[in-house]
Amino acid sequence: MNDKIFAKTVQVISQDGQNLGIMETSAALNMAYDQDLDLVEINASASPVLVKIMDYGKYKYEQKKRASEARKKQKTVELREVWVTPVIEENDFNVKMKKVFEFLDDGNKVKIAVMTQGDKRVLARTRDAVPQLFARITEMIGDRAVIESKSKPEERTKSIIIAPAKVAK
Repeated sequence: MNDKIFAKTVQVISQDGQNLGIMETSAALNMAYDQDLDLVEINASASPVLVKIMDYGKYKYEQKKRASEARKKQKTVELREVWVTPVIEENDFNVKMKKVFEFLDDGNKVKIAVMTQGDKRVLARTRDAVPQLFARITEMIGDRAVIESKSKPEERTKSIIIAPAKVAK
């Protein structure tokens, strides 16, 4: 920018986008100063170097404003987590699923994790209950959401991650 442009000749673009041609850097700099504007290097690798006469402060402000607007429109998707047990009662299951649907309606992904704890005897008894529970959950969510990933069979904590149907597409 301005005095930090070290090329001897530059290709100059005016503030309104017209090509002013190739000239010496000092002449382009004087032209920018006469208009109370800055000479900004656009492409340093071009031959000759491409520069533009512009109000650099205004340009940076507009860039910052555009980035702020883009952040406002951006929707961040969170991963919410719901824990259940393999042998869950019907009412408790319905309450948990109601919460899952609230998270999905807000546009968040949901991780449903199953707590399997106890000794080998208890784990053996609940081993068959986990796939049945996941089948029940997938049946209940239907078209409202899609299963994004499942835990590996060797993992102690079994889980599935579901995402809203519109986010998954």
